[in-house]
Amino acid sequence: MSAFQEHRNLLFTVAYEILGSAQDAEDVLQETWLRWDAVVQDEARADEVRDPRAYLVRITTNLALNRIRTMQRRRETYVGPWLPEPLLTSPDIAEDVELADSVSMAMLLVLDTLNPTERAVFVLREVFGFGYDEVAASVGKSEPAVRQILSRARNHVHARRPRRTEPADKELVVQRFMEAASGGDLQALMDVLSPDVVLISDGGGVKQAALRPILGRDKVLRWLFGVMAKESGHAITMDVAEVNGERSVRIFMDGELDSVASMRVDGGLVSEMYIVRNPAKLTRIEGEAAILER
Repeated sequence: MSAFQEHRNLLFTVAYEILGSAQDAEDVLQETWLRWDAVVQDEARADEVRDPRAYLVRITTNLALNRIRTMQRRRETYVGPWLPEPLLTSPDIAEDVELADSVSMAMLLVLDTLNPTERAVFVLREVFGFGYDEVAASVGKSEPAVRQILSRARNHVHARRPRRTEPADKELVVQRFMEAASGGDLQALMDVLSPDVVLISDGGGVKQAALRPILGRDKVLRWLFGVMAKESGHAITMDVAEVNGERSVRIFMDGELDSVASMRVDGGLVSEMYIVRNPAKLTRIEGEAAILER
């Protein structure tokens, strides 16, 4: 097995956590492979590579940081809120608490508030445990600078990161939400939503979505039932699946995947909802994404 194939899952996860986009992460991996292959074909350069894993992560990180500039230009014209691209993940991911937390929709949105270098430093050091020397080489900074960047990023993330909910407790709440929504039970939905719940929906200008976050249970319920009313001519079904390391609801229209709803749960109630409807972001919900390796 080549070094690239051996570490591919790690490289994909690093790129995905920096970018929040599986498609862009795959593009980064393709370019990483091309650069790695060029090194392998050059014996002199290949002999200089002492640690293929660290070398590949450095290439991937640099390319991901470059890719962010392109993504930022795209997002300037994006219609409505932007949410990370959801991934169908295996149950094994949820068992790795730190990794599951790092790829959750709520955490990816927190990481998105960091600047690109802070995000890369945080992911490489806090999630994957790379040494300061390896992180410094990956982002092109000195080790003292990396320590300062990490300190700022940690403070920022810790002030905003969601409080962890036990998987069994969250699964129960997600199941209650799905049953209430699929049955159109208004009272049951009210009972599972926090009074100050926030809903963020991403339709990408293709599917109906709110152009800004919706605040408060009553407004969220009106939006949810409004969408369902407009889709009343379709057969709507739902199921619960492992998405980004946590239980989420998949919504199907006439058997075709229409939306993925991820939730943050606090105190046994849904406090935040993230609904992705943009079809371009739903291509990774059919098969499990291989994101594990630390």
